[in-house]
Amino acid sequence: MKKLIAMLEERKSEMIEIRRHLHQHPELSFQEKNTARYIENFYQGKDVGIETNVGNGYGIVVTIKGGQAGKTVALRADFDALPIQEEADVPFKSQNDGVMHACGHDAHTAYLLVLADCLIQLKDELHGTIKIIHQHAEEAPPGGAKSIVEAGHLDDVDAVFGIHVLPIAPAGTIGYRSDYSFSGRSYFNLKIKARGGHGSSPHKANDAIVAGANFVTTVQTIVSRRLDPMETGVVTIGSFDGKGVFNVIKDSIEIEGDIRYYNSETEQLIYKELKRIVNGIEVTFDVECELNYEVGYPPLYNDPELTHFVAETLLHASDPDIKEVIEVTKMTPSEDFAYYAEKVPSSFFFIGCTPKGSDEPFFNHHPKFDIDEDALLVAAKSVGYVVTNYLAKK
Repeated sequence: MKKLIAMLEERKSEMIEIRRHLHQHPELSFQEKNTARYIENFYQGKDVGIETNVGNGYGIVVTIKGGQAGKTVALRADFDALPIQEEADVPFKSQNDGVMHACGHDAHTAYLLVLADCLIQLKDELHGTIKIIHQHAEEAPPGGAKSIVEAGHLDDVDAVFGIHVLPIAPAGTIGYRSDYSFSGRSYFNLKIKARGGHGSSPHKANDAIVAGANFVTTVQTIVSRRLDPMETGVVTIGSFDGKGVFNVIKDSIEIEGDIRYYNSETEQLIYKELKRIVNGIEVTFDVECELNYEVGYPPLYNDPELTHFVAETLLHASDPDIKEVIEVTKMTPSEDFAYYAEKVPSSFFFIGCTPKGSDEPFFNHHPKFDIDEDALLVAAKSVGYVVTNYLAKK
């Protein structure tokens, strides 16, 4: 442990250098060819197993076999970027127009590369095996995690750990939560096809806009009148495409929406009620509806026993860079790390990264998102403490 922590401290500047390089060269989900090559090249010549093009994209799995028998643990970091034009005023600004590491995946990859390299150098002293999962396409469903699980890369794994940088606290603060921590999400698209007509003769037409407007208001009753008040659910209409001419009754519109929930029962209830409302719209307005519904990512469940182990490990680390370990509330973003957590006991925790001097930091996915790069060393140390302590347990 002491050797590992000392090595990480010596290589903090390297983590920052890697993070800035990746930040300058972001790539979108399922298009991360150059990023994957960069990661693969980092491991060339090292005494590890390397599998590339893992899952449904550019995923990479690196296997570090310890010198002594023991459990198998996986560490995951994602490396895709977002379709956002960067506005952050940094010298290492994105060089790819309209693409930005606005969620911190560059930081995730940077810390894990250096941590993995340190663990490789110390592997003869390790009990067990460590799988390093560099995952593609977290931002775009179906994502990369599900395909990695389906390909069998977690079949021999006892536990999975992951982190996410979040500007909810300064660097040095680590947040954890047992049970459900991130929400699940689903997407729906509704096409309403009616009979258009002239604005002066509405009785000769069936108005798709009126039918759509009724759907928008009625669908909110799913949460307010069908869902148990003690449960959490959100239905958001994000797009209503009904632009036409002022005196023409539209013959078709298209609506898109987002659904959030914390358990499969809530998801199924919302979907059931969504279909019932759509059926009612067809009957009431004599229109034809086409509903496309896709489950994005399930809710992220942190194994309570494993998360307690993470919290206790970090609370007793006595490390000057880990200043505070706190329990956080549920959060409503979604994460495809949830697929790993469905397969094996997992714990996904959070690394504070609020930039120094910022009272109101820009949150993830904002074009001005940035981090305090001290968070890189905090991430590497925290995961280092967790994985070595876990493998040391008999």
